[in-house]
Amino acid sequence: MRRCLAGVVSLLMVLGLTGASVYAADKFAYVDLSRIFTEYSKTQDYEKVLKTKQDAYEADRKSKVNEFTQYQDKYKLLSAKEQETKRTEYENKANALREYDYQKQTDLRKESDEKMKEILKDIEGVIKKYSEQEGYALVFNDRVLVYQDKGLDITDKISDILNKGTKKR
Repeated sequence: MRRCLAGVVSLLMVLGLTGASVYAADKFAYVDLSRIFTEYSKTQDYEKVLKTKQDAYEADRKSKVNEFTQYQDKYKLLSAKEQETKRTEYENKANALREYDYQKQTDLRKESDEKMKEILKDIEGVIKKYSEQEGYALVFNDRVLVYQDKGLDITDKISDILNKGTKKR
């Protein structure tokens, strides 16, 4: 009798533990991270700022290229002897233009990367907070899923929370 009772108790404990772990992992969801990122007002605001900076860079670059092109045209009209004396100046101007281009593109790319990381950190923070409040054990990025039930998609909720948070500021 004791053996039977011990067996039943053991079986119930195993089933209870298994059931609890299945239940704990039962609540999960997914988000379309790229859509959240695109729809986030902070992303849209930054894209406008970045476009303004890129336009200013392009205008400045165009001006510098025009100056160099004019210098280059004059340089080509010089005699071989005059070209030889101005070669260093010509090469310095060409190198300065290349360096300007490289530096500005690097600066814009670096600034963009830093801002994107900041925005992703905001998004991840909201997802984490929402998931903890709602009791989700796992939240996936939809890009890693082969199949997903649309009922598990919390993208709209996360996007709404993010955009409401930025409008309050």
